[in-house]
Amino acid sequence: MSTNATRSHTFDGIEEFDNRLPNWWLWTFYGACIFSVFYWIHFHTIGTGALPGEAYQLEQREAALRLEQQLAANPVTDEMLLKLAQEPAFVAEGKALFQDMTHCALCHRADGGGLVGPNLTDDMWVYGGRPMDIYTSILKGRAADPANGYMGGMPEHTSKGMQFVLRTTAYVLSIKHSNVPGKAPEPNAKREQ
Repeated sequence: MSTNATRSHTFDGIEEFDNRLPNWWLWTFYGACIFSVFYWIHFHTIGTGALPGEAYQLEQREAALRLEQQLAANPVTDEMLLKLAQEPAFVAEGKALFQDMTHCALCHRADGGGLVGPNLTDDMWVYGGRPMDIYTSILKGRAADPANGYMGGMPEHTSKGMQFVLRTTAYVLSIKHSNVPGKAPEPNAKREQ
């Protein structure tokens, strides 16, 4: 399909052939243009389809719900909590709950660096840094015990539901050892083993 005809202009002595595009290429291009019109109408005008980002978020939420259903049938363990801390959707929801100034961020700062409560990003823990220790602290809270050096106290969160406790535990586990500059360790804190 090549011809020896060239275009009339040259640049630096370079000439350009004046060939037609192949039909298969033109039909592919026309097909893509027609497809884009229907794509735009389906996803953006009528809104009958979920965009890829929305579909991904929906899929992650469904996976988190399946995981929660499995959790309801099984007891909470260290391994299960560590598995939750590896689930991006679960951790993202926990982060949103944690950073809400009416919840955890009020005492621990939004980045977990500690304000009134301890820094949750280092390796020093008052009540233990194992996953079940963190879970128990969030679920049941920790009462102040000045006789043993525990001056603070943490409210229990059972009233907020198991989903809150599991998600915030997963988020705290995900930020452990990130060493955000913040509050110095509590005097009675012990290094995590």
